[in-house]
Amino acid sequence: MLRFKHSWCLALLLLASVSLYAQVPDKSVSLKQLLDQVSHNAPTLLTDSSAILIKEAQARETGYNWLPNLKLNYQTDLGTNNNVGGGYFGFGMVPTNNRGVRDESNATAVLSNLGIAAFDMEIYNFGAYKAQNKVASADVAVQQNQFNTSKYNLQAYTIDNYLQLLRLQEYIQIQSRNIQRNQEIRRSIQALAKSGIRAGVDTSIAEAELSKSRLNYIELKNQAKQVQLKLSAISGMPYQAIVPDTTAETKLFAQSAESRLFYADTLNHPVIKYYESLYDNSLQREDLVKKSYNPKVSFQAAAWGRAASLDANNGYTSLNNGWGFQRGNYLVGVGITYNLFDLKRKNLKLTTQKINSQYTLTKLNEQKVLLAASATQADANVATAMERLQEIPKQLKAATAAYRQKFSLYKSGLTDIIELNAALSLLYRAEIDYISAKYSYTQALFQKAVTENQVNTVINLLN
Repeated sequence: MLRFKHSWCLALLLLASVSLYAQVPDKSVSLKQLLDQVSHNAPTLLTDSSAILIKEAQARETGYNWLPNLKLNYQTDLGTNNNVGGGYFGFGMVPTNNRGVRDESNATAVLSNLGIAAFDMEIYNFGAYKAQNKVASADVAVQQNQFNTSKYNLQAYTIDNYLQLLRLQEYIQIQSRNIQRNQEIRRSIQALAKSGIRAGVDTSIAEAELSKSRLNYIELKNQAKQVQLKLSAISGMPYQAIVPDTTAETKLFAQSAESRLFYADTLNHPVIKYYESLYDNSLQREDLVKKSYNPKVSFQAAAWGRAASLDANNGYTSLNNGWGFQRGNYLVGVGITYNLFDLKRKNLKLTTQKINSQYTLTKLNEQKVLLAASATQADANVATAMERLQEIPKQLKAATAAYRQKFSLYKSGLTDIIELNAALSLLYRAEIDYISAKYSYTQALFQKAVTENQVNTVINLLN
């Protein structure tokens, strides 16, 4: 459980945030809206979802492996019938295996035809079909969990870039105010220089500082655009429309001050679920290996008809007698097949698969350890960010007061431009540190949420 102390500090920051950054774009995009766009339009997710459909189709295909074979064959042949006695292996191609054994060679042609309907069905294989279906289902589960992992990682990527864009937008606001301050200093210097109170060199220094501020402003605008383009590529939104909601941090601070807490849910983390599905898939494949080499019980049946231009005494007749079916036969049987050498093959393949299962189990345990370490690190980051947030208001208040005093003294001729620029730089650095501290806090909070599978909980705090 994450416990936030020092709520008074966050309340102070909330007031400071409202006063410093009250300007919110009219058409800003909330983090929740952006994540919804990414989940529907990200190219990688569309690809992964198509991969799930492929695995589901393959699983349906595997589910029909039990279908029997029913082969139909009809042929008409013209050739000699001139054989000798003796057995032989057919190897799937037998020129002829009927009568035709003669004392001497005879090249007279014989016309024959043959029609066959052969049925073959593996009616029992000691659980091999069921094991195949379980492996197919496990393949679908792996693909679905891979999709969920990709979606979760892309969600974390989107959040990180959104927070970066939010920080850059606030940097731009700070830089804009810095430009205004430098312009104000330049106007004062010009007025004092015309009256002879200040040297003209101060004007040049002020111009240089103003130009530097403008260059920084241009660079920050470019960095923000680059982040917008990244988010546009995965969300499908025009990059110009991706303007972060600058009130998001304020809402998080307010909710944190009210001690809105969440619990870690690493057991259901998408990464853990993915590796668990890999391990289960490997175990199912072990079972499939065991059952693939079991005996197979088959039911077979065949019916065929024949005709030939040979008579019952093996004499040659007119070729026309070879048309039609003169004889019909059928054959039905049940057989069992088992290859004794498959025992060795099964043991070898099963050993390989068990090694793979052990590997996936090791990866699963590794991910659990990494998540636990990341959660501990995230807690430390949140605590560190909280400590920074406690000190930032003091720095910002002191720097603001110092700048105002130095500016008043400068206009009164009691200090020089060097000390005024030093005070201005101190204020600028304090404002930058304030934004960095807010970014570090929100980043640490979301890092903890991503690690502990509680992103939706934190996003709900923004509603």
